[in-house]
Amino acid sequence: MLGVWLLLWGSVALGGRADTAFLRRAHDSSGHCTYSFTVASPVEAACPDAAGGVPELRAELAALAARLSRLESRERGAGVSGPRGAEPGGARDPQQVAAAARLEAAYGELLRAKSRLEEEKGRLEREKEELGRRLESSAQEITRLRAARCPPGREGPGRDTLRAPAKAPRWEPQPLSYQELQSERTEVPVSRLLEETALGRPGKEDSGCGRLVWVGEPVVFGRADSIAGKYGVWMKDPEPAPPFTRDNTWRVDTVGTEVRQLFQYEEAEQLARGYPAKVHILPRPLESTGAVIYRGGLFFQPRHSRSVARYDLRAETITAEREIPGAGYHGQYPYSWGGYTDIDLAVDEMGLWVIYSTEKARGAIVLSKLDPDTLEIRRTWETNIRKRGVANSFLICGTLYTVSSYSAPNATINFAYDTATGTSRALSIPFENRFRYLSMLDYNPAERQLFAWDSFNMVTYPIRLSRA
Repeated sequence: MLGVWLLLWGSVALGGRADTAFLRRAHDSSGHCTYSFTVASPVEAACPDAAGGVPELRAELAALAARLSRLESRERGAGVSGPRGAEPGGARDPQQVAAAARLEAAYGELLRAKSRLEEEKGRLEREKEELGRRLESSAQEITRLRAARCPPGREGPGRDTLRAPAKAPRWEPQPLSYQELQSERTEVPVSRLLEETALGRPGKEDSGCGRLVWVGEPVVFGRADSIAGKYGVWMKDPEPAPPFTRDNTWRVDTVGTEVRQLFQYEEAEQLARGYPAKVHILPRPLESTGAVIYRGGLFFQPRHSRSVARYDLRAETITAEREIPGAGYHGQYPYSWGGYTDIDLAVDEMGLWVIYSTEKARGAIVLSKLDPDTLEIRRTWETNIRKRGVANSFLICGTLYTVSSYSAPNATINFAYDTATGTSRALSIPFENRFRYLSMLDYNPAERQLFAWDSFNMVTYPIRLSRA
């Protein structure tokens, strides 16, 4: 119908050339419907010969035929059978023509927008791939730097290498440390020099030690799935003994009166899934969240005692136990959050420590260095930091650090006590309690991270040390 209408319109448009016009519709040889019309020339009595023709009219007819073909195809695609609101043979509604033009323009704009979006998508994909390559390269570089700084199995000057006075291992100080000690050899006994080296005075720089200057945001590794896991402790051994490795992860849920289960995981990812490889049943129940894993043993405070015990992970038995003289226990000198945290064990580059308080210290933190085999106290420091006034504490490179609050979202690392100098100083390093109930905080010297238990959640904190 559109073709008929346009042909009629064409006849009217050409009315100036003839008095009459004839329209014919017929099937061609292929069965298609074709339209044709004739117009008598008002100025020509006869047609010129075939060679001359009327080029202007032929060109106009060819253009009109092409336009008719395009319009018919467009009308068939839109499902339009003819012009609405017009009589047969009349002009098409101008509003419909304008609407069709707008639709065509909008469709073209959509196609262009789609093309731009595809180009943007391709660019983002390329950026994503580039970022992935850079992240993988950074991870490899971090792994390489950590391996270069703390190679596995190396016994550096920051390790606890002193077993007993009668069996002291060979001592091989670095040249600078040796020169410093040579100037003091006539004034200080050799045994004390060995102890100071073990505590990190001359060799502290060689072990990569320094002062804590920054704590990052917590990263969640897993979540306890029962009320028994509201408080707890999770650990890795910085110096594992075969058959265990640094990938082994350990966990204790400490809610309850008979806490005896120690969960063993092959790696941190298994901890996140919540399926332990083995469950150790401790011979004695432990108290609170002060336990640590070190050199193939679990060091913990047995319930209702001022003692510290070592549970051998391979033999699955207690191999050592020793009382901490005068130490408060079962709620006498806990951290500010409570939880019977009177005796807290810690590990750093220097070895094994116990954090507690006594009646003589009047609630101030007392710090003792322990022999990891016999649990004998080697040396003790009494600080001026009130134990009930801080939420938790940990050691890095022989320095004790404390946390201001266990529930404030924007807490701080507020005090530091240096065992090398016997002095304390105030700090204000931001520390985030994301889940508002910090019940355990320990430092892992092998990974250079803080491990924490925050209201059912097992998290880590990245840290940064300064050599200054």
